[in-house]
Amino acid sequence: MTTAEADDPKTSRGARSGPGLRLQIVLALAGVILVAYVPLFFAIAQVTRATSFAYREEAARALGRAVAAHVGDVAERDPGALSSRLESHVGEGGALAVAVYDRTGAIEASAGSPPEIAAFKPPARPYGEAATRVSSRGGSRALDVVLPAGDRAVLVRVRTDEDATRSSELVRGIALYMGVFALALLVFAYIVLTRAIVRPIEQLARAADRVANGARAFDLPAGGAREIADLGSSVRSMASRLIADEKTLRKKVEELTTTTRHLGETREQLAGSERMASVGRLAAGVAHEIGNPIAAIMGMHDIIDDAETADETRADFLKRMRKETERINVVVRDLLDYARPESGPPSGRPVLTEVSEIVGDALALVRPQKEWKGVDVDVDIEASLHVALSPQRLTQVLLNLLLNAGAALADGPTDKVRTVTLRARLMGDTKARIEVEDNGPGVPVELRDRVFDPFVTTKDVGSGTGLGLAVCRGIVEAAKGRIYVDAQYTKGARFVVELPGTVISAEEP
Repeated sequence: MTTAEADDPKTSRGARSGPGLRLQIVLALAGVILVAYVPLFFAIAQVTRATSFAYREEAARALGRAVAAHVGDVAERDPGALSSRLESHVGEGGALAVAVYDRTGAIEASAGSPPEIAAFKPPARPYGEAATRVSSRGGSRALDVVLPAGDRAVLVRVRTDEDATRSSELVRGIALYMGVFALALLVFAYIVLTRAIVRPIEQLARAADRVANGARAFDLPAGGAREIADLGSSVRSMASRLIADEKTLRKKVEELTTTTRHLGETREQLAGSERMASVGRLAAGVAHEIGNPIAAIMGMHDIIDDAETADETRADFLKRMRKETERINVVVRDLLDYARPESGPPSGRPVLTEVSEIVGDALALVRPQKEWKGVDVDVDIEASLHVALSPQRLTQVLLNLLLNAGAALADGPTDKVRTVTLRARLMGDTKARIEVEDNGPGVPVELRDRVFDPFVTTKDVGSGTGLGLAVCRGIVEAAKGRIYVDAQYTKGARFVVELPGTVISAEEP
């Protein structure tokens, strides 16, 4: 999923799609009805079958009593007609077979199917009333009813399959009724829950989507349960707060953008001011270098102006005057090159500056300073090392670090050998590391984390502005690098500058 799709509420909701609320409600209701109706259906079916069988058994007993009474009456009046009279009780709607047992347990008369009569089990004596569930010879279910008739016993076999068929039809009717009722209940619940819950929630979701897509008003759904209305009110309040927070955030972003732009402009002005301040500090040291040649030129000019001076002497003094003038020109040109604003790099191509060349220029600018008198300088620069920073910017950074190193060494004991070391190496493939190291008193521990903040300085009041290192950090970080104090170095101070860099051989264009 793309970022735009992940931010789209509809797409995100579709990605997590599952059964809808309506379907979940219907399935839940169907489950409840199934759990409630299935046991109830089986209970009703069992009760129906049990009631039907009990009714059939009672009917069989009643038939047996009637047959027994009839047999007793016929046996007393006309025993020979007993078998023909039993035939009237056998047939459709009657018994399967009837047998009359005498006092010895033998069959005295019978009627019905011979296989059924042969399957009869003689009742136990003394004769008493009994009912036994059996299977007929045809495989159907039946009931044997034994009833006493004087000193005789009457056994009547009655089929019960007809009752099972009727009870099954009754059970199917009940099942149909329960199914229709359950379906009607599901439809009714679906309609009611849709109107009361699902539809208001969908309206609430669509309103929230409109707010998420930029709408500035939240429309509450009409109707619905009280809880849905409360939820809509809560969501509307939340949407109102979010809209207000968004307006506040937009205002803050605009203010931050304006502040950032102003800070950028201020930083550029600060960098320029610090450059000029460095030029001013340099000028104080350079004045001595310029003053001596000027004094010499003025003295030699007086000698040349003297008419008694020989032509050879004038020619020699003119050469010396030219040499001193060139010396002044070199100092002034170096100072102007540093103070001149840098030109922007070609569009789309970073400026690559050779580190060794800029280190030489920076050292040439600081050597005239009185703090650097007697300072040993050790330079270890990897050949053809270039960094992605303009010459003016790199000069400004190195010049600030070298001036600070000279000032730190000037505060130390005069009998100590004072050294400054400059190293530059390519670390990896794309990062250059430049170190400016001195054996002075070092940076106090409490100032290491704040030494690059504006107006933080270890110099006396009036000796420094505390802006030099802050400007250096701004320049380095703008070039996607970093500058820091090496806390592991304890013999003085070591400032490390890391910049995007590379090594360019002489053969490369």
